[in-house]
Amino acid sequence: MSQGQQQPTPPPAARPGEQGEEQPHVVVRDRRRIDPETGQVRHSVEDSVPGTADETGSPAVPPVDPTVGDADGGRHAVADESDAFAGLRAELDERTADLQRLTAEYANYRKRVERDREVVVTAAKAQVASELLGVLDDVERASAHGDLTGAFKAVADKLVTSLQRAGLEPFGHEGEAFDPSVHEAVQHDTSPEVSGPTVTGVLRRGYRFGDRMVRPALVAVTDHEPGSEQPIVDVPVDEQA
Repeated sequence: MSQGQQQPTPPPAARPGEQGEEQPHVVVRDRRRIDPETGQVRHSVEDSVPGTADETGSPAVPPVDPTVGDADGGRHAVADESDAFAGLRAELDERTADLQRLTAEYANYRKRVERDREVVVTAAKAQVASELLGVLDDVERASAHGDLTGAFKAVADKLVTSLQRAGLEPFGHEGEAFDPSVHEAVQHDTSPEVSGPTVTGVLRRGYRFGDRMVRPALVAVTDHEPGSEQPIVDVPVDEQA
């Protein structure tokens, strides 16, 4: 192309609507939640009206009630808490029963130990007292013969009083009924003056310490003699005499 020739001028661009083509309709919507001018939160119609379809034409999902899920979760939580509480309650009852059983066993153990201790102490005292019975026999014989006087009598009385205060008790006296569990009969006689077996003589006094018999009493026993009573005869009185 020579310099003298001019380039052809391009045809002017077609304007919208001149060639019969329909242009898309453009709609601009401001979806900002915050109004740039007022600074407040906008409330759109779609937010306030449930079930509004979105721009794509798909049906809107109905809003979910948050209280429905919360109620189910709350019921499950309450059930779990009830089960946990029931388990703790059962465990507490079991521990309480164990504690009560241990307390009762310990109380019985203390009573048994205290009872055994008292038995041991009583047996020890009775053993010591039994070693002094010979001394008491000598004191009693000396007192019966009138040989226990002066300072010796004061010492003997103090010894007897101390042993009796500790729990030593003498038994075996004349006139009391014969008891084979505490009396040992070394002499036997009969007499119409007694109604049954009676202690009429004490050769050696017996002693008991609490419920324990330390030594039986050696006694002489007199039993009733049947058929020796004199019959009583009623003599009529002569009214004319």
